[in-house]
Amino acid sequence: MKQRKRNEIDDKYKWDLSLIYNNCDDWYNDFDKCLEEVNKVCEYKGKLTSSASCLLEYITYSLDYERRLYKLYFYAHLKHDEDTTNTKAQEMSGKILDLINKFEENEAFANPELMSVDYKVIEKFMEEEPKLKEYDFLLENIYRYKKHILNNDSEKLLSSLSNVFSSSEKTYESLTDSDMKFGFIDTDEGSVELTSSNYSLFIKDENRDVRKQAFMLYHNTYGNLKNTLASIYKSQVDTLTTIAKIRKYNSSLEASLFADNIPTLVYDNLIKTVNDNMSTIYRYFDLKKKVLGLDELHLYDVYVELIKDLDKDYSFEDAKELVIDALSVLGEDYIKIINKAFDEKWIDVYNNVGKRSGAYSSGFYDTNPYVLLNYEGKLKDVSTLAHELGHSAHTYLSCKNNPYHYSSYKIFVAEVASTVNELLLNKYLLKNSKSKAEKLFVLNNMMELFKGTIYRQVMFAEFEKITHAKKENGEILTYELLNNIYYDLNKKYFGDGVYIDDEIKYEWSRIPHFYYDFYVYKYAIGLSSACYIVEGILNNKENALENYLKFLKTGGSMYPIDELKVAGVDVTKSEVVISAIKMFDEVMNQFEALID
Repeated sequence: MKQRKRNEIDDKYKWDLSLIYNNCDDWYNDFDKCLEEVNKVCEYKGKLTSSASCLLEYITYSLDYERRLYKLYFYAHLKHDEDTTNTKAQEMSGKILDLINKFEENEAFANPELMSVDYKVIEKFMEEEPKLKEYDFLLENIYRYKKHILNNDSEKLLSSLSNVFSSSEKTYESLTDSDMKFGFIDTDEGSVELTSSNYSLFIKDENRDVRKQAFMLYHNTYGNLKNTLASIYKSQVDTLTTIAKIRKYNSSLEASLFADNIPTLVYDNLIKTVNDNMSTIYRYFDLKKKVLGLDELHLYDVYVELIKDLDKDYSFEDAKELVIDALSVLGEDYIKIINKAFDEKWIDVYNNVGKRSGAYSSGFYDTNPYVLLNYEGKLKDVSTLAHELGHSAHTYLSCKNNPYHYSSYKIFVAEVASTVNELLLNKYLLKNSKSKAEKLFVLNNMMELFKGTIYRQVMFAEFEKITHAKKENGEILTYELLNNIYYDLNKKYFGDGVYIDDEIKYEWSRIPHFYYDFYVYKYAIGLSSACYIVEGILNNKENALENYLKFLKTGGSMYPIDELKVAGVDVTKSEVVISAIKMFDEVMNQFEALID
């Protein structure tokens, strides 16, 4: 089908950005005012700890100015993404990003200046000026870093080396995105060049020979660069462990988790709990081998879809009805927010020429939490709608129930609300669908979700933990060591029921997330938390729904781990991860019952 131009799409399927600015002229009027003021924050330099009134004046001005900047940013960013060929929107995006960077540079003095005095000075200021107490958590969070901040000269030196510190990631991206060529594979359509983009298609191909070719060629290409890729990764680990040591953290893991105030025991407990429950993933691979009818399951077989895409279309109106029905268990007040999203045109539904691909929810305190979709009418698109509306409802409630400076939640909890919605939709479809094919499709997607988000991401998390610990214990990260660590992890996570092809030992070198500093564990925590919440709500556990809605309203007023406790989720305990693994087992039970 020919891609439509934006002006060919009915306005009822487009988001309404006029609720932010009527037009670009209004945007430029605000932008010009902010541009004139960008250096004003510098007037507070050297004065922050002089008096309570001066500190209050700085905080209120800085937050107000930042808020004005982000209103400009979100309009430009959304305007750009609805049509990336719009040169006006490109210009606006560039201008506001430059202005935000300038403001952040100007304001860089603030936190070091605050931390130059003892926190008791700030506490005294709060007694003198009660309005400062509104910012107590914000100030406390700044002061958490005090023991990890160096003297001014050392901080300036580290700051000047920031490009050097990020060079490993940039080198890795350049090598893997631009310079790697994988060669050609023979397919049913003839010889096709293998690329990073199409590998995910070929590894799912129904033709086993095509899958095997793609797997071998792809991983051996990385293997041919094993010395270079090991050197780049070693440099990344060296950088993180060295900075952690300089800043007086016990480990690079502790340093990475510090920003969210997450104790390392959460990371360690996640890995241990998954390791103690490997029988579930082994069962999944046995099921896959049985359904595929294979005598031996290889690693190039594990991504084949057990259930093909549904031959069924869902209109956007169908999707709306399905999502609202599925989420009705969250109560009338929650559904009112979902209806607002449709009625007030938060959602940009269909693809058009120049529109950004994918889907997201995006907004902040002074805008609606808008949703970008590229809706194609498949069940996965209905699921995406439910997912993104989860983000939007979370943002809406966070903003409505907090002052601006506590309205933004951390990435650590960001995927919980969206995944709760996704799971509720799946559960609703399984309960109410009359179609066996639809149920099997949903169950298969859920199995893939658990396999990929719990077990695979935790395997990655364990690889990071092992490699960083070895560096901190004085070992050299050679390619042989990295290959062996990764190969052994695959043997553990796939079990005896899967043939571990030797080429998998190179896979660590193709995972870009290993350059994101202990990031992937958050995916597993998010899904586990969502499963725990959904089970509580659907089983009418006392206060489960009430506590979940309270959690959605916390915004950034607490540390993430404490916010989850509001929802009744304690991620320091194994029961949260176990709830996800139990749901995985239940899904397999249902799948097996339908295919037998």
